Amino acid sequence: MTWKKQLTVPNILTTLRLLAIPVMAWCIYSDYNRYYTFVIFAAIWLTDCIDGYVARHFNQVSDLGKVLDPLVDKLFQLTTATMMFVVGKLPLWVPIFMFAKEVVMIVGGAILWHRRTVVNSQWFGKLATVLFAAAFASLFFLPHEKSYLSNYIFVVPIAASALALVKYAFFYLDSIWRHRAKDS
Repeated sequence: MTWKKQLTVPNILTTLRLLAIPVMAWCIYSDYNRYYTFVIFAAIWLTDCIDGYVARHFNQVSDLGKVLDPLVDKLFQLTTATMMFVVGKLPLWVPIFMFAKEVVMIVGGAILWHRRTVVNSQWFGKLATVLFAAAFASLFFLPHEKSYLSNYIFVVPIAASALALVKYAFFYLDSIWRHRAKDS
């Protein structure tokens, strides 16, 4: 593919999201105005929704976007979780869970890719992402003395994410069984 074919509106939005992540991280860390920081967070999240829509509906899906978009998504989520932990608004178990889940998804995805199988994102994975975004958004407005509430705020997103991981594992196992049946 030529560079020009990769230079699409969705890829430009994804690149802008990537560039905004360190700005958001600094704003969280420096305890900059939480409303401005929230606007940056919301802009990153909303452009993620927009770039996917534009890519699919305006035939701008590209190989670069297929790799870059999910990578930036994960970087955004993990950076947000890590920075919220660093400033004391999030318990350590949340970023650890998120990181471990992503490692499992990456390893499973790499194995499937090696087998030339693609498992597209499913509604339950998207639901977990929306629930995480809502939970993180609430942290921007949670007073520091109430940060213990994040233990409860993240129960539903973590449960949804764990359920999504299990469902993806079933897709993975089904793919392996079909692959073995085809080889026999």
